[in-house]
Amino acid sequence: MMELSHIKLVALDVDGTLTDGRLLYGPSGVSQAFSAKDGAGIMRLLDSGVEVAFVSFRDFACTRRRASDLGVKLLSLGSADKATSLEKLAAHLSIPLSSVLFMGDDRKDIPAMKISGISACPRDAAPEVRDICSLVAESNGGLGAVREIAEMILEDSGE
Repeated sequence: MMELSHIKLVALDVDGTLTDGRLLYGPSGVSQAFSAKDGAGIMRLLDSGVEVAFVSFRDFACTRRRASDLGVKLLSLGSADKATSLEKLAAHLSIPLSSVLFMGDDRKDIPAMKISGISACPRDAAPEVRDICSLVAESNGGLGAVREIAEMILEDSGE
């Protein structure tokens, strides 16, 4: 198994990684569905001292609410350049990019994956993303993939 105990930041794409990628439009705007399993994994990471960030091209109120509910304080929403967002997050935390795991599912995530120490994706990620990822979850996006990766990190760290 890959060494993961050095990971200090888990940065997560939202649409397609924390969600199944569907956007539900209604009279009060867009809503997203998030997995309770993924949320439990994120809270365990935070409790163990691993920072978690949400990095997304979109900036929806429901994403901010989910972050707040889980205790995720690091947000880079509305990010057209996820690699730059990742560099800024690592600099803010004073950690090297080699200590960052980035998890995403689509082409916009590839630049951030290429500069992170470890790249991960859900099983249903785009083929070109799966091809470059260090870790591919057995679950699809929004259905426990984040929890799988969180548990790998925690297990490797002795949690």
